[in-house]
Amino acid sequence: MKWVHWYVPVTNRATGRYAIGVAVSDSPTGPFRDALGHPLVENNEIDPTVFIDDDGQAYLYWGNPNLWYLKLNSDMTSYSGGPARIPLTTAGFGTRDGDPNRPTLFEEGPWVYKRNGLYYLVFAAKCCSEFIAYSTAPGPTGPWTYRGTIMPTQGSSFTNHPGVIDFNGGSYFFYHNGALPGGGGFTRSVAVEKFDYSADGGFPTINMTAAGAPQAGTLNPYVRQEAETIAWGSGIETEPSGEGGMNVGWIENGDWIKVKGAAFGSGAASFTARVASAGSGGTIELRLDGSTGRVVGSCQVPVTGGWQSWTSVSCSVNGATGTRDLYLRFTGGSGYLFNVNWWQFNAAA
Repeated sequence: MKWVHWYVPVTNRATGRYAIGVAVSDSPTGPFRDALGHPLVENNEIDPTVFIDDDGQAYLYWGNPNLWYLKLNSDMTSYSGGPARIPLTTAGFGTRDGDPNRPTLFEEGPWVYKRNGLYYLVFAAKCCSEFIAYSTAPGPTGPWTYRGTIMPTQGSSFTNHPGVIDFNGGSYFFYHNGALPGGGGFTRSVAVEKFDYSADGGFPTINMTAAGAPQAGTLNPYVRQEAETIAWGSGIETEPSGEGGMNVGWIENGDWIKVKGAAFGSGAASFTARVASAGSGGTIELRLDGSTGRVVGSCQVPVTGGWQSWTSVSCSVNGATGTRDLYLRFTGGSGYLFNVNWWQFNAAA
């Protein structure tokens, strides 16, 4: 079996020190379990990231205030040798002003990857508030050369950690902020922007936006879609489902889900949803282009006798054509109404 590994900063209750733990699962969505029953490595520093090089060698990087790495064994839960400290030089990680104890910009949250033969180390810089900077190297352990700022200090969170991937021919920069209602330094939300590298592999300046990355492709509403497939939402939460996976729950009157770019084509004839209710039941309103947009269908949800007592409900649909933003708006009485596990449209003949 191939395991999914999740490396996390933890506090060792026995010592009170920060450590790096590793959990495993047979699915990227969990459930995860502690792989070792003890920390993988402990030196009172945080923020792990893992990079696997072309030769199959895996590296674990972490650190605040220092920057560390070790070589993971093929089991990904043990390592050879001991932790090694990467020298934090101003040539490698930039110059921090005003703090003789932290001469470089490196703060925490390293993210390491390789692209076109060049190794990148993207990191949170100069607390507080942090910005995102990066360095590059010819090898996975250096020597590193500071390349500059990616995302300047901005937003309502004093901390900001990065992630960078290439996907379907595009490059994407992940970060966190406090942009959601009630957000801040310890109530963060994840965001993503699409970007293009320069000819020499450098980053452009990337700013936080409310729009985020463009949609990579349209969504097919004629195949089963999990209810937690959400571009945006209001009021709802997710929880483990008794039928496997997750479901959307804690639904109250007026809550809604936005599903972006649903490709209805020539039109939908009906809609089916998997629902459960130990509350009063209610209605799923199918609206286009806004939470108060035109209603193209309305499905009644009965009381099923339990929050995990699932049944399927269907209703007719009229006017859902082309590629549109779909809103599932939930209405009913007071309190929690019902749960939704999945949904699917059926095309008109």
